[in-house]
Amino acid sequence: MFDPRTLAERSIIVTGGGSGLGLSMAKTFAAHGAKVTIAGRTRERLEAAALEIAGSAREGGEASFLPTDVRDPAQVEQLVAHAAARFGKVDGLVNNAAGNFLVFSEDLSPNGFDAVVRTVLYGSVHCTLAVGRHLMARKSPGAILSIVTTYAWTGTAFALPSACAKAGVLAMTRSLAVEWGRAGIRVNAIAPGPIPTEGAFSRLMAGPDAKKNALEKIPLGRFGSKEEIANLATFLLSDLCPYQTGDCVTMDGGEWLAGAGEFSDYCKLPPEQFRAALAMLRPKKG
Repeated sequence: MFDPRTLAERSIIVTGGGSGLGLSMAKTFAAHGAKVTIAGRTRERLEAAALEIAGSAREGGEASFLPTDVRDPAQVEQLVAHAAARFGKVDGLVNNAAGNFLVFSEDLSPNGFDAVVRTVLYGSVHCTLAVGRHLMARKSPGAILSIVTTYAWTGTAFALPSACAKAGVLAMTRSLAVEWGRAGIRVNAIAPGPIPTEGAFSRLMAGPDAKKNALEKIPLGRFGSKEEIANLATFLLSDLCPYQTGDCVTMDGGEWLAGAGEFSDYCKLPPEQFRAALAMLRPKKG
């Protein structure tokens, strides 16, 4: 999709890079010349992922990893230092580490709320500030990207910790885009729709009809793919959009817009049935 050297010589950190969407993005970055450092909490998973990324690397792309709990600011600082030592610098960051689960909010425990918010919001803030300080010390421009969700601005039932945390990450994105613009640091976000991945996707599909119901809400009639999100992330981290900052790009097949419209549910009716219903509403002549 892009020139093979679109991210050549860029050093990019990807949190939650050992599997799923994070791994897909890391492989795509390395395939376009980036030096990628992935972070996560499981060494064995990171080791396997780094080999996979290295196998996808082109145009000088490389892979490194460091087990990191993004909830711990000291470990985050070590992550940035590791990437800078390994590749000479850090140019970009993807805040992808996350956690989520479905629960009735009245049954939510303090520990459950804390586990999600500290990973998603605190972790994104810790990583963003650490990379921002590194870029400013080098007097270098850079790009920071966070993976959020469309319910960051609408809210959602049954995932209160995630909704609160993702809304905070979006606020961070917009705030720092203004504050750090003078330093040439671009800060953007992506709000994906449902993306099938191993593990997390199935845990958020409650019941046998959940997948069917989810698909019915998407005007394009399908789920998104990891590769589509990785292509968008590559674009936002590259020099192809140097004037884009403070933005949240939605890639959800039209899902949230369909849910937001007062009459959008009529899309679920067969067209002829809806036309007949509309005809019944028209005033009769004479």
